[in-house]
Amino acid sequence: MKKKIYALFDLDGVIIDTEPQYDVFWSAIGKKYRPDIERLETLIKGTTTPNILNNYFSHLSEEETSLLVKMYGEFELSMDYPEVPGAIAFIRLLKEVGIPTGLVTSSGVEKVAVVAEQYHFNELFDTIVTAGRITEGKPNPMCYLLAAKDLGADPSDCFVFEDSFAGIQSGTAAGMKVIGLSTTNPKETIQDKVVLAIPDFQGFTLEELFALCL
Repeated sequence: MKKKIYALFDLDGVIIDTEPQYDVFWSAIGKKYRPDIERLETLIKGTTTPNILNNYFSHLSEEETSLLVKMYGEFELSMDYPEVPGAIAFIRLLKEVGIPTGLVTSSGVEKVAVVAEQYHFNELFDTIVTAGRITEGKPNPMCYLLAAKDLGADPSDCFVFEDSFAGIQSGTAAGMKVIGLSTTNPKETIQDKVVLAIPDFQGFTLEELFALCL
């Protein structure tokens, strides 16, 4: 492999399989505060908490908003964080062959710290971009462009691993090659938006990744 490449990973639905838990939480919140919106939980995937609050809950009082934020924070810290099959082993393999890696997530620093301790992110990633480091969340490309800057990478040399529509849009808008995981959305709904769609990282090889550079 002659060309230098970089690998950037979303967190939820890519490294950890938490989306079903988020669906339960946001479905209940939607029914309580936004019964006029059908399946709110599908609309907010991949976006930051401030974006969710601004776009869907701006009608709430300050007290209600504070309560919602508190509930969400408590929920995130009490979640289980099961691994998407093969994710950690694949990232370790990238590190072994010298490919710089980054984590790019809409999650806040508190939750990321919990997951980081469980999965030893200090050994896996050369940079981490959380919601607190950006002012515009996905689908805006800011987060991925910031990660590329951290790594000293040209965006065109970066591969992005994403599951949500907002995340796929973000990576694409950043000028990066996006590999989609069908953990959150069916393969047929994302495959025309990515360079490759995979169910998870089991069986996905470095050779397949390098072939996408050609």
